[in-house]
Amino acid sequence: MSSADLPQAHQSSRNPRVEIARRGVMLVLSSPSGAGKGTLSRLVLDTETDIKLSISVTTRPRRPSEVHGVHYHFISVPEFESLRDRNGLLEWAEVHGNYYGTPIAPVEQAIADGRDVLFDIDWQGAAQLVERMPDDVVTIFILPPSMGELRQRLQRRAEDAADVIEKRLKNSSREMAEWSRFDYVIVNDDLDAAFADVKAILRAERLKRKRRMGVQPFIDRLIAGDLG
Repeated sequence: MSSADLPQAHQSSRNPRVEIARRGVMLVLSSPSGAGKGTLSRLVLDTETDIKLSISVTTRPRRPSEVHGVHYHFISVPEFESLRDRNGLLEWAEVHGNYYGTPIAPVEQAIADGRDVLFDIDWQGAAQLVERMPDDVVTIFILPPSMGELRQRLQRRAEDAADVIEKRLKNSSREMAEWSRFDYVIVNDDLDAAFADVKAILRAERLKRKRRMGVQPFIDRLIAGDLG
């Protein structure tokens, strides 16, 4: 069979992909504790190109297993408050007496360069991101298939005492009540299927017209016959 006999789609797949400049996506994954956002976030980072995890700043003391600049940027309370008061944070919260927040500068630079940023945060942080940068944020809420399964996942992690698990389960009910704030909702009853859904959402959002600022210059070159 000659190349002329091949279907057109098959022939075109041999050509190099056309790269069109775009603005990056701020991809938010949120879920109740144990529903799977951490696992899905790791899978996205391990398999997708042009995406990085947003690294928060915190005033919490660094744990022995943590690396500055990898898990968090560990800063002092005065440094955090100065950053916050200068509107240098996209979102922030005080948790158990410690501050946590997302610096705006590296996020803005990444998305302007066409690179995506992944956020593994709760619904309150997601709401702050949407308020600050609504055109760039895409939010996904991950649900467990049942409360019984959620309990089993928390127990299998073997990280928390029984009373802490009960507190997490109680909090999960309040968190799940916020599902309607999100653009997409995925029930994580099968990890592979849930991951495929996340990837499909990311791919579609990367192709949205409002992010593809390179389309008009590409069309101008097409019409002018500059592309061969």
